[in-house]
Amino acid sequence: MQLTEKQLEQIRAQVRRVKACGNPFYTERFKNVNPDDIKDQKSFEELVPFCSKQDLREAYPLGLAAVPEEEIVRIHSSSGTTGAPVVVPYTAKDVEDWSIMFARCYELAGITKKDRIQITPGYGLWTAGIGFQAGCERLGAMAIPMGPGNTEKQLQMMQDLKSTVICATSSYALLLAEQVEQRGLMNNIHLKKGIIGSERWGDKMRNRIKNILGIELYDIYGLTECYGPGIGINCDKSDAGIHIFDDYVYLEILDPETGKPVPEGQIGEICLTTLVKEGAPLFRFRTHDLASFVTEKCPCGRSYPRISQILGRSDDMFKVKGNILFPSTVEDVIKAVPGTSSEYRVTIEHQDGKDKMTVFVEVEPGVDRAEVALGIKYNFKQKYNLTPDVEVVGIGELPRSEKKTKRIEDKRFN
Repeated sequence: MQLTEKQLEQIRAQVRRVKACGNPFYTERFKNVNPDDIKDQKSFEELVPFCSKQDLREAYPLGLAAVPEEEIVRIHSSSGTTGAPVVVPYTAKDVEDWSIMFARCYELAGITKKDRIQITPGYGLWTAGIGFQAGCERLGAMAIPMGPGNTEKQLQMMQDLKSTVICATSSYALLLAEQVEQRGLMNNIHLKKGIIGSERWGDKMRNRIKNILGIELYDIYGLTECYGPGIGINCDKSDAGIHIFDDYVYLEILDPETGKPVPEGQIGEICLTTLVKEGAPLFRFRTHDLASFVTEKCPCGRSYPRISQILGRSDDMFKVKGNILFPSTVEDVIKAVPGTSSEYRVTIEHQDGKDKMTVFVEVEPGVDRAEVALGIKYNFKQKYNLTPDVEVVGIGELPRSEKKTKRIEDKRFN
C-alpha cells in the first residue's frame, strides 16, 4: 500500500522524536537518516531500516524506551520462549490508543454495549487479556475477565452470566466448543460471536467451532511488539479480509527473501511501522506473519486496507525431503479428504539416514479410517512427492490446549 502524505509526515515526526530522545537503540539506527529526506514511498523504503525481533531482544530490558521513565505507565512482554523476551514500554497515550483500536474491533464485529464479553486469554505481561478488557470497557460492554483455563468455571460463568461473546485462542475456543457439545449445554448458552486471535487457524477448525456453537467468528490481529491484539479485525460484512487501522500503523507486505514489496494480492511477510506510538515506536518491523492484501472494496464501505487471514509464519516453514512446507500446507491436504476434522499433529524424525514424517489426524465418527489414511498419503504424494505415515484417531484423542497449540514437532534437531 502506498504511503499517504499524512502517514509520511507522521513517520517523519516519529524519526525526529526518536533521534532526539537520547536512546542509543534509536540513535544508532537513525544516525544517518534525515527525516526531511523521507519525502515519498521510495525514499521511505530506501532510508528507513528494517527492525527484527532479535534487534528488540538485544534492547532488553528497557532499551526500547523512547520517553523518560516517568512517562512509562505500563510494560508488556513477549513470552521469551525462543530467546530473551521483548519488553515493550507504554505511555498513557499508548494505552489509550490501544483501547480505542480494540473498541473499534468490537464495533466492526457488530458488538455493542449490550453484549457480555467473556475474556479467556491470559492477563499479566502478555498483551492479550488486558487488551480485550480495555477495549470492552471503552465500548461500554460488560467484561467477564476469566483469564485462561479452569474450563469448569468458564462453562459455569458462560451459562450463569449469559455471555454473548467469547474471546479466545482458536485452540481454547475449540476445547470449549467440544465441552459444550459433549455436556449437552447448547440450550443453556447465549453466545452469538467469537473473537479469535493469537494463533493461525484453518478453515476446518473455524467451521468446527462455528458449527458446534452456532456463532459468528472474527479474526483479530496484533502482536506484543505493536500494541498487542487489536490493530485489525474482519468486519461483520465480510470474513474475506482483516481491516488494518492505518491511522495507527502502516503496513507493508514484502518478499521474505528480498525485503521488497510483493505484487498486490500476492502472499508475503507483514512489516509494520507505528505512526503515533510513543513508548517504543516500531519502524519497518519484520513480523514473519504471512498474508496478502485484499484488493476488493469491502461491502462495509470502510476504507481501512485489508489483508487476508494470516496464512502462517515464514519461520514456521519446515523442509521434508526437499519440500518446503507450512502448517497451512498440511491443513490444505487434510481438508481435501472427506471425514477429517480440524485437529492434526505432525512429527518429523530422522531415521535410518532419511526423514520420516508422521501425520496424526482426527476423523468424524463412522468414517473409514483406512480410506482417510490412503487419501492423505495420496494427496501428499501427488502434491509434494512424499508419502508420510498417517495415524488416524477419533475426535478428541489428540491433546487440546488452553493456549496455543503446537502442531508441528520437528525432532530432527533435538
